[in-house]
Amino acid sequence: MAEILRPLGNVARALDSIANHEFQRVHLTKGQYLYLARVAEHPGIILERLAELLRVDRTTAARAVQKLTTVGLLEKRTDEVNRKIKKLFVTTQGAEIYPLVQRENAYSNGIALQGFSPAEAAQLASFLQRVDQNVAENWEAVKQGQIRNY
Repeated sequence: MAEILRPLGNVARALDSIANHEFQRVHLTKGQYLYLARVAEHPGIILERLAELLRVDRTTAARAVQKLTTVGLLEKRTDEVNRKIKKLFVTTQGAEIYPLVQRENAYSNGIALQGFSPAEAAQLASFLQRVDQNVAENWEAVKQGQIRNY
């Protein structure tokens, strides 16, 4: 079977490291740009859904959201119908940083796809979406207590 996880991990770690370094100038620490971007892309998202999108546990997401709230990049608003629900939104300050995150993502995406034809890039994106879905199903099952049999 073809080994895909090591190259995917290498790409993910390298780009994450670059982004973390570059976003220091706007005072985003390790991985916070991911949370800011997803909230900006999904205004009013709840914490549980954000954690699912990023494939992290709820506690990790809550800690990151709390830090971004404390520094004024995200805010929590109580749902008008169900007061127990807290929805997440980007603040004005966060909205000013988000375009930088978008530009970095577009630039890194372009670097990663250098030498690929548009058709190859689309095919790769389709394959990676399938891989993501396969892994997401397994992640959800393990998160709910299932044991994988190797």
